[in-house]
Amino acid sequence: MKPYALIISMSLVLGGCAAVGPDYTPPSMAVPETWTKRPDLPETTHTAEDLSQWWVTLHDSRLTDLISRSLQKNPGVREAIARIREARARSGIAESRLFPQVNASANLQHSRNSSNAGLAREGDLYMAGLDAGWELDIFGGTRRAIEAAQANLEASHENLRNVYVTLASEVALNYINLRTQQNRLGIAEQNLAVQQETLNLVKSRFDAGLVTELDVNQAVYNLKNTQAQIFLLKNGITQAQHSIAILLGLPPAALQAELEAPAPVPVASLEIAIGVPADVLRNRPDVRRAERQLAAQTAQIGVATADLYPKFTLTGSIGLEAFKLDKLFQYDSRTFGIGPGVKWNVFDAGSIRRNIEVQTALQEQALAQYETAVLNALREVEDALSAFAEEYQRLNALREGEQAAQRAVDIATAQYRAGIVDFQAVLETQRSLLALQDQATQSEANVTTNLVRLYKALGGGWQTGVKNDTGT
Repeated sequence: MKPYALIISMSLVLGGCAAVGPDYTPPSMAVPETWTKRPDLPETTHTAEDLSQWWVTLHDSRLTDLISRSLQKNPGVREAIARIREARARSGIAESRLFPQVNASANLQHSRNSSNAGLAREGDLYMAGLDAGWELDIFGGTRRAIEAAQANLEASHENLRNVYVTLASEVALNYINLRTQQNRLGIAEQNLAVQQETLNLVKSRFDAGLVTELDVNQAVYNLKNTQAQIFLLKNGITQAQHSIAILLGLPPAALQAELEAPAPVPVASLEIAIGVPADVLRNRPDVRRAERQLAAQTAQIGVATADLYPKFTLTGSIGLEAFKLDKLFQYDSRTFGIGPGVKWNVFDAGSIRRNIEVQTALQEQALAQYETAVLNALREVEDALSAFAEEYQRLNALREGEQAAQRAVDIATAQYRAGIVDFQAVLETQRSLLALQDQATQSEANVTTNLVRLYKALGGGWQTGVKNDTGT
């Protein structure tokens, strides 16, 4: 047994050597020290805690509840959790290759030898035993496979976190859209009531012979145009309710009663947490997922490279054999065998080296995908910052214009009653007021929407602490 002990000892020593293939080094990309577009607003330096539940800063308990429910019930979350369990199981499969494989067997064989061979015999042979095989990971192919599997497991965790980020922002965006449509509907209905009063006024003046039928028709089509807009807004409200329900893993109409009552659009805080570009690489799950996928693919090069080298195995068996069952467990029925083995693919027409080239090319693709993820992340933050800042200034202008339009409507209506101006002045001022009120409502929603997109771009929302069965 001394030669076999020597083989095992040497294998353990060699198995501790460096694995073939490139060692993974995390990529580094130069990112700006600060953002190009910085809004002229109060700012705080964000931390992971600030970003973990950014929706709380909108101070809307209904929104907070909807997001919490979606993070627990959305089918995409369950799918991502299942992918983590799959990746963990695959990692366990890869690790199992480091250990010997042992099989137990038991057989009963009834046979008859040829009489013409001079060994005529018919009878039973009873066998039982254990067979073991161990492939020694001398060149590190198995270790690289474990490295790849572990990186893929970590990438699946980042995928779940990315689902959290995306899901929270989608619920918020659809909720803001719902409240926007409801507020626009309220404005349209208020204007409809004013326009109905105006129509009544015009009709009374027409009946008195003070105006022509043209004024009546103009008042009618102004009112009907607003009515037509109301029908579109009601449809938008229904669709927004359906979208939120689906994000919560519910049938489309499940939240209709819960979300039917209008509520204000969540107001964005003017004190926004921006941080620095380097934070994006630390906080964005999609960027971290791309980095882990790059690590996994780098390890696959080592797995492919290990096929260039011989594979050493130790095999052994112990068992019992007897022609009679009552003698199977006697000492003289024992059998055993042990020995090393080597297998080396000396000619494969270059397929192994071609596979190494394939894995290397895939690693280059993974690196490019990582770099693209970083650049897209930086662009999304810059876009969201610009949109937030410009929309906030636009909202202020629209609010001032809305106040002026309301004064113009009051003046034009009073002058029309006094017969100073014609109905066209009233019509134009009412249209302008409705348009400005509608734009201001949408702009207010856009400010909050852009803030949501900013926090999504910064990677906020994955540190939610949602309980699941992923083991994290």
